[in-house]
Amino acid sequence: MRFIITILLLFTFNICLAADVKLRGYDEFDIPEGSHIPVISLQEFSTAYCEEGEEVSFKTTSDIFLFNKNIIPEGTVIKGYIDNKHEPIIGTHASMKVVINKMYLSDGYEVPIKGYIYTSNNNIIGGGITEPADYIKIPHYQRWVMFRAYSVNKYVPGKQRRMGEHITVSSGANLIVVLTAPLHLTHTVID
Repeated sequence: MRFIITILLLFTFNICLAADVKLRGYDEFDIPEGSHIPVISLQEFSTAYCEEGEEVSFKTTSDIFLFNKNIIPEGTVIKGYIDNKHEPIIGTHASMKVVINKMYLSDGYEVPIKGYIYTSNNNIIGGGITEPADYIKIPHYQRWVMFRAYSVNKYVPGKQRRMGEHITVSSGANLIVVLTAPLHLTHTVID
């Protein structure tokens, strides 16, 4: 008898709680592959002291709308990890890629996401060629004036390059997340 009374009390309690909760309509939608999400970095990360697989966090800087509905509000936390890190060598600066894998809405709901931090260098942060270590002076004859050749010294890069440097992304840096797969959402935050 106690068991039946307990079940009835729990059932009644759950019905009362459900009546107080605001639920939105159930709409499934996809954000297409290749969409851009503007973010800022929440922490500084660098090839000098971060390892592959280390988690990095970002926050969206503007609301993302789809069909006049705010689907990703400003301030949504997006997380990823450092991938494909390379140390600096002679001739090349250090480099890394950042892969995005999670999005947390303001109510704590976690959404899996596939993307990366966009750069114009094939999505590699850093990795540029270093400056030449030395320059070679070569005389360059420009023209003849009054039967006399005037020369100018021209400096050309030598064969050796300088040692590369570590790359650092500062906290608060403006970046762009690009989706590599459609983002399927069934949950949005209700204001």
